[in-house]
Amino acid sequence: MRKRKLNAIFMSLMLSAGLLAACGTKDDSAAGGKADGDTIKVGVNLELSGNVASYGSAINDGIKLAVDEINKEGIDGKKIKLITVDNKSDAAESTNAALKLISQDQVSVILGASVTANSMAQVQLAQENKIPVIAPPSTAPELTYKDGKLNDFIFRTCFIDPYQGKIGAEYATKDLGLKNAAILVDNSSDYSLGLTKAFKDTLSKNGGKVVAQEAYMAKDTDFRSILTNIKAKNPEFIYVPGYYEEVGLILKQAKEIGLNVPFVGGDGLASPTLVDIAGTDAVNNVYFTNHYSSSDTAEIVQNFVKAFEAKYKKTPDAFNALGYDTGYLLADAIKRAGGGDPEKIKKALEETEGLSLVTSDNFKFDKQHNPIKSAVILSYENGKEVFKTKINPES
Repeated sequence: MRKRKLNAIFMSLMLSAGLLAACGTKDDSAAGGKADGDTIKVGVNLELSGNVASYGSAINDGIKLAVDEINKEGIDGKKIKLITVDNKSDAAESTNAALKLISQDQVSVILGASVTANSMAQVQLAQENKIPVIAPPSTAPELTYKDGKLNDFIFRTCFIDPYQGKIGAEYATKDLGLKNAAILVDNSSDYSLGLTKAFKDTLSKNGGKVVAQEAYMAKDTDFRSILTNIKAKNPEFIYVPGYYEEVGLILKQAKEIGLNVPFVGGDGLASPTLVDIAGTDAVNNVYFTNHYSSSDTAEIVQNFVKAFEAKYKKTPDAFNALGYDTGYLLADAIKRAGGGDPEKIKKALEETEGLSLVTSDNFKFDKQHNPIKSAVILSYENGKEVFKTKINPES
């Protein structure tokens, strides 16, 4: 997930970060390399409060379930100890959280954040201190690879934005048979802009066209004017690659003005809070790309669903699944690394191949630390997620 454009937030912490990097060593006394006996300390940097707490809390639940299961048998006699910090859905707080986890808690790995801006906020510290970061749902490509340079200690469990945008356009044009699109883009969000670009490219290749494009900004609440403009252009469907806070209001207000066409979006719509904001009727005929479906009949998926429902008394969503998979991805790397050494874990992560996870039958990373994995299309019907189809990556 990508959330808002990242400003220059490191200035106030630069001296601390530099000193921290300078004092790091490669033995067990290094920041991040020390374990408490048979315990491997793992930092969790997530949005547990603030405007995207729905994402962070869901990921946290998935991680905790996975670690509970992993620790029942341990990893070659070792157990994972989670040290969790709330970044409050804020990039500067995410930097502070990472600094605490590395310098004070001396974790071997950091899991999180959720949205890409908050994941990006810890990249410099992680790179300088050689601490692997696995960001479960941060989908913007530049998190791991930017300006021709690999951030070699940064990984993700999810697919990336261009893949989502392409799949959304493919589904709309080929499965739904729709060609004329309006686009509602959040100009303050690189996530939204990235999906929009990929969507428009694929839409054009498939013979479709954009009949209207309107923009809004994060935290806007009144969309009636731009929705009225869109309605006048008679689109067959609307592409809205945003987050549940604003998209919920967009869907609600579209319903109120009689704009009754299908909506297509990305994984930012995958939150039960979207239904709470929009209302059950307004989310009918909404389709979105996502990482998994609880309706998938694969044994690994159904085993996860049963375990999650037993622990939390609710059906797991995609963010729960990504958190859960991140726990098992890490455990697999720790086992192959032979313990909690951060640089060995980083190398093991890079060599991951053929790992069976809830959101991927055959998980592996490409050279830019992006997973090669499948995606699903879901819809909302009567307020519930409904599995439509599964798309496998091109070979």
